[in-house]
Amino acid sequence: MQIKETANEGLKRAYAITIPAKEIEARVDGEVKKVAPQVKMPGFRPGKVPANLIRKMHGEQMHAQAVNDMIRESVDKTMADNKLKPAMQPKVELGEGYEEGKDATLTVELEVLPEVEAPSTDDLKIERLTVPVSDEEVMDAIGKLAENNKSYKDAAKTKKAGEGDQLIIDFVGRVDGEEFEGGKAEDAALVLGSGMFIPGFEDQLTGVKTGDTKTIEVTFPEDYQATHLAGKKAEFDVTVKQVKVEGETKLDDDFAKNFGLDGIDKLKELLRGQLEQETAGLTRTQMKRSLLDQLAAGHDFAVPQSMVDAEFDQIWAQLQQEAARSENPEEMLKEMDAEKDDYRNIAERRVRLGLLLSEIGQANNVQVTPNEMSMLIQQAAQQYRPEDRERFMQYIQQEPMAAAQLRAPLYEDKVVDFLFDKAEITDREVTREELEAAIEAEETEEAKKPAKKKAAAKKAPAKKAPAKKAAAKKDEGDKKPAAKKKAPAKKAAAKK
Repeated sequence: MQIKETANEGLKRAYAITIPAKEIEARVDGEVKKVAPQVKMPGFRPGKVPANLIRKMHGEQMHAQAVNDMIRESVDKTMADNKLKPAMQPKVELGEGYEEGKDATLTVELEVLPEVEAPSTDDLKIERLTVPVSDEEVMDAIGKLAENNKSYKDAAKTKKAGEGDQLIIDFVGRVDGEEFEGGKAEDAALVLGSGMFIPGFEDQLTGVKTGDTKTIEVTFPEDYQATHLAGKKAEFDVTVKQVKVEGETKLDDDFAKNFGLDGIDKLKELLRGQLEQETAGLTRTQMKRSLLDQLAAGHDFAVPQSMVDAEFDQIWAQLQQEAARSENPEEMLKEMDAEKDDYRNIAERRVRLGLLLSEIGQANNVQVTPNEMSMLIQQAAQQYRPEDRERFMQYIQQEPMAAAQLRAPLYEDKVVDFLFDKAEITDREVTREELEAAIEAEETEEAKKPAKKKAAAKKAPAKKAPAKKAAAKKDEGDKKPAAKKKAPAKKAAAKK
């Protein structure tokens, strides 16, 4: 086997490898001898089938396997002999026109990881912006919870329904005179003005009274999720079984018991904890970005372009998904294109800081334990259907690259926690608005500086308030004429 370096520029390396035909043949001969004792063929005793017949039957497959094995071995040897640390999987190509009996010539191209000296962690200083949770905020949260869990009571039969009133209705929908799937329901609850049904449906029920029947005409939106109904006119026969008005909601122990809690004090405690956890997540985001900015400020080394491209592709794919879910995909895509260079800068800075954090972690023996890795795999597996989970777990265990991608965020957080312990931290109390403004300012400044990396920390999502006691039945929405449109997705997917 001959290995010759053909390129060595910056982080790029290239090699030409020649595997002599005689070595390939020797490998095939060895494989023939290895399998011969197990080969069975009519007319021959077990283990006595001639080698030339084995070659005739299995030679092509054995030769292909031998070439593949020797290519892998030659690449591994190239990496080991030259002490290379590939940034990404090397690009390996077998010479055009290769056929059995000839030397196999390969080209191997790759980028190597740069030599990065672990930065000093002795002089790190971080300001921690904290947000105290006030009693007023807790009461606001309870008020929102009450708003989302209104109670209704029967109105007088003479009451004409208006916005905010709840109707209990039966309805049957028809398109071209024929009932359609999902167009029929009994005892459906509809709050006028909620926008739960398709445009025009609720408007035509304004003014109805208990016991009224009415036929309303509507047109399904052109972008309606059920394509067989999109853009079509429909008639709905509606029976109003009850008009209800909003009842008074008292924020007392009885209200809290609707959520399975002992009393209002327990509900306040629960919501305060959720608000504190939410603001703590924002504080960590701010601290992490401040920390990473300090680390990146003094390091402007070259990073592998292949890693930058992979990171950028990931960012871009996420942005495209959010654009597709937004109310105006075309406008969002235009904005993205205008900021494409900013996102590439973010990708470069992510890679650079990732390499810095890796060096710090290795220098200080930061590790992800087997127990932690096992929990990560199990958590990731929950995203799949039960029948696919075992296959996913086996894939992660067999594919080092996939396991590394799963491990990376946890490893980064552990390195960050190590650095927090080393840093000198001072606290400053701010409002939530000030904290969010500080994070937003860091995002904006970060995207402008190619030499710095986008912080990998993400905003901790706000926890949801306790769920309604009486949740709607699964798939009940499929029985309604239309679901409310989703709110537009947040644009800054990469800028977290």
